[in-house]
Amino acid sequence: MNKVKPRVKVPKKTVFGEIIEIKTLIRHPMHSGRMKDAKGEKIPRQIINTFNVKFNGRDVFGMTLEPSISTNPYIAFPFKVKETGVFDFEWIDDNRQKYSISKTMIVSKKK
Repeated sequence: MNKVKPRVKVPKKTVFGEIIEIKTLIRHPMHSGRMKDAKGEKIPRQIINTFNVKFNGRDVFGMTLEPSISTNPYIAFPFKVKETGVFDFEWIDDNRQKYSISKTMIVSKKK
């Protein structure tokens, strides 16, 4: 398998009350278990099946992924800014392998 690499785009600075878009991408082949290799043998299922995001230790977003999700899943979601803090992103695959990354965001009171 290629090296699994998570990437996340979170504004470094923003303003209280603003709605921002968080963007994530993880490099992962997402083998569904239905494809065959060059020898004609089935490639075992190996997908990211869980994605969770915490902000300052609180759950703010989560989802379950299924085999129909494409290679290198891209996930984006809105977030209403209320305080400065740290986002913790975690992806878990079928082998219970965890991939994680954290990003800090600073919030100011005014523009």
